[in-house]
Amino acid sequence: MRFIVSSTYLLKQLQVLGGVINSSNTLPILDNFLFELDGSKLIVSASDLETTMSSTLDVESDSKGSIAIPARLLLETLKTFPEQPLTFVVEDNNTIEISSNHGKYALAYADGSEFPKAVALEDPSTTVVTGDILATAISKTIFATGNDDLRPVMSGVFFQFSTEGLTFVATDAHKLVRYKREDVKASQVAEFIMPKKPLNLLKGILAANEDEVKIEYNDSNAKFTFENSELVCRLIDGKYPNYEAVIPKENPNKLVIDRTQFLSSVRRVSIFSNKTTHQIRLKIAGAELNISAEDIDYSNKAEERLTCDYQGDDMQIGFNSRFLVEMLSNLTSDEVQLEMSMPNRAGILTPVDGLDDGEQVTMLVMPVMLNS
Repeated sequence: MRFIVSSTYLLKQLQVLGGVINSSNTLPILDNFLFELDGSKLIVSASDLETTMSSTLDVESDSKGSIAIPARLLLETLKTFPEQPLTFVVEDNNTIEISSNHGKYALAYADGSEFPKAVALEDPSTTVVTGDILATAISKTIFATGNDDLRPVMSGVFFQFSTEGLTFVATDAHKLVRYKREDVKASQVAEFIMPKKPLNLLKGILAANEDEVKIEYNDSNAKFTFENSELVCRLIDGKYPNYEAVIPKENPNKLVIDRTQFLSSVRRVSIFSNKTTHQIRLKIAGAELNISAEDIDYSNKAEERLTCDYQGDDMQIGFNSRFLVEMLSNLTSDEVQLEMSMPNRAGILTPVDGLDDGEQVTMLVMPVMLNS
């Protein structure tokens, strides 16, 4: 087995695949990349048993074979090379030799047949989405997922596909984000919960990529195919909570404000808030928004006044500033609207501008009880 490949081209592909590999694996074979060579096509795969990703590379070769090469050692070696062709040759003594312009490097390899095979999806449903839309949907929602091991369904992003459009939802019970696209439709209704790790990988690879991504899914697995790569992952098992029920429908009090100004104020004032509750108070009357925080234990307090456009009754409501900052940072609009009904009901944050046609973002933040 012998092939020649460009060092930077190989490194670029392997760095993406390296994101799949865990720092500590139960099976030693999972510390390796699987190299499967068939003539001028080289398929490289990485797996952690839950997620398997593979890329097809063009190489110079006329041989066949499959071996598993230690991932960390290979990546560290490739990072040090300037752009040049590298020759990989499998030797008889169970090592693979890499030859560069200046030297030779031998790595011990394992038998490729020991590497776990990716799951083949039986009878999947299919939806096609462009890469940048999928990447946007992931980055708009993934920050709101939970980390509670006792509620695994909340640790992923809920994909809801229908003939009307696509909906992506994430929540950790304190905040909720729903991202909708009406300009992309699925042929049939389906819903599944995607884990965070493969989503983070996809988000990184697909940002600003306008190529089509084919998503295939059944009850237990999903497969994403794009350009020269595919990613197969196990879905999170369980029923997603009924998120529609927690979105308040009647919200007569509407506040519209400049996003960056609001974000900077919340950030500044929250420095003075209680370090365990992170509570800030919003007091709205007329066209004025008063943001304040107090940490009684240390006699720290801060308040700021901002002008805003407000329709509704004067009100006071408390929020956890960390959730508010996360949400405002995740939006890209110039202005945001905060809709509220009562101080003990969730507030709804939406961007006023900067959305594509058919794009909709709804963020929900639970209030905290104010100690008056």
